[in-house]
Amino acid sequence: MANETNFIAVRLLSLAACALIAAIVPVNASADSTKTVDLDIKPGGVVETFTKEISDYKCSFTYASQGGTNEHWMMSVGLSDDDRMFSCSVWRPSGRSYLFFTQFKVELKGAKVEYANAYSQTSDSGQGEKELKPEEFVVGDTTVTHNAAKFNAQLAKVTVIGRTRHDEL
Repeated sequence: MANETNFIAVRLLSLAACALIAAIVPVNASADSTKTVDLDIKPGGVVETFTKEISDYKCSFTYASQGGTNEHWMMSVGLSDDDRMFSCSVWRPSGRSYLFFTQFKVELKGAKVEYANAYSQTSDSGQGEKELKPEEFVVGDTTVTHNAAKFNAQLAKVTVIGRTRHDEL
């Protein structure tokens, strides 16, 4: 019974997150409200940071990884038409990374985290999405970061949606 209740709760949360994402990134979003860039993720254990911004809002992805060779990743940031929601996604387009991440952190500037999730594999790999276990990462007010004691070193995507501090006059 508890597993069925948990399954239903996770599905409802997933549906709510999809609705929130759809509201944030409209189909007719202008080029000024979304930006996507290529990232070159390098192994070697060195801490690296990539930052992308729109207007007054920034997303930074900080990581360190080991093993393999450089991988092609992408980072997208988006701002809703009413400037109330800011989104950031960092992912491996092939759906799976062969690097071992010793750490990761996504930090929003100018927005407070409303929703976040991380994946060890995405559907682009043809094998379906695999979310990280909730204990593998920590969601703070403005950050999503690995949980050093529980993180299994696998990462393929991180998605964060934040509410901006935009106030109406």
